[in-house]
Amino acid sequence: MRCPFCGNIDTQVKDSRPAEDHVAIRRRRFCPACGGRFTTYERVQLRDLVVIKSSGKREDFDRGKLERAIRISMQKRPIDPERIDQMISGIVRRLESIGDTDIPSRTIGDIVMESLARIDTVAYVRFASVYKNFQAADDFDKFVSELRPGEKTEE
Repeated sequence: MRCPFCGNIDTQVKDSRPAEDHVAIRRRRFCPACGGRFTTYERVQLRDLVVIKSSGKREDFDRGKLERAIRISMQKRPIDPERIDQMISGIVRRLESIGDTDIPSRTIGDIVMESLARIDTVAYVRFASVYKNFQAADDFDKFVSELRPGEKTEE
């Protein structure tokens, strides 16, 4: 593993432990050349996924992009970071188990929405505001009123 500080390719693993509910390995590394310490994560990747955007454009699935979107929606929420990591790993496992390497972005968005709804409604609404492209306060109002039990909206 190349050192992110000096570029040395000969780094040493100082500690390894399971992470993210045993679906990843967290490794603490040390660079003998510069003395830098850093952490890496090793995950199993079952297949290379390709995201098909609504425009028809295709791009490689990026776990980091999914993670950033979810973490932004959960900013300042009382959710344990380990729980967020588990949710992200679960979403990726679900996508990999679909059986097809080409996944529509809508499918990914729906799975994320479903996962967020179970964990935190505020994060769910935050994500939905971007995913469903809310343009005005009325869009929020309509969406939130659909979340309230027993309240019906007129269509």
